[in-house]
Amino acid sequence: MGFYLYKGLKKPLVFFGLKGKYIIYSVGVIGVGVVASLILSKFGLLGSLLGLAVTAGGVYLIFKRQDKHGLYAKTKNFNQILIFPKRIINAKLLKQNKPDGFEINN
Repeated sequence: MGFYLYKGLKKPLVFFGLKGKYIIYSVGVIGVGVVASLILSKFGLLGSLLGLAVTAGGVYLIFKRQDKHGLYAKTKNFNQILIFPKRIINAKLLKQNKPDGFEINN
């Protein structure tokens, strides 16, 4: 009898397209933006709309940062050259190099 060990989903949490730590960043930006909109609403509708526009711009910048930098803090090497070998076709190799002694005779 064995016991099952829950290892998690091995995938980051995704909420409206934001992953992992960027969810917390966007919630912070939205919270500050709502407070700023309420404060700027003292200057009328234009101030409130300005606060909401700045909030939307901040969330947009978080989306862009997520796309550019990714979820994890790995160092990226953009100057590397990748060389891939030519694809080998197994069917051609098997027909050419057929070993002796593997034939089945009935």
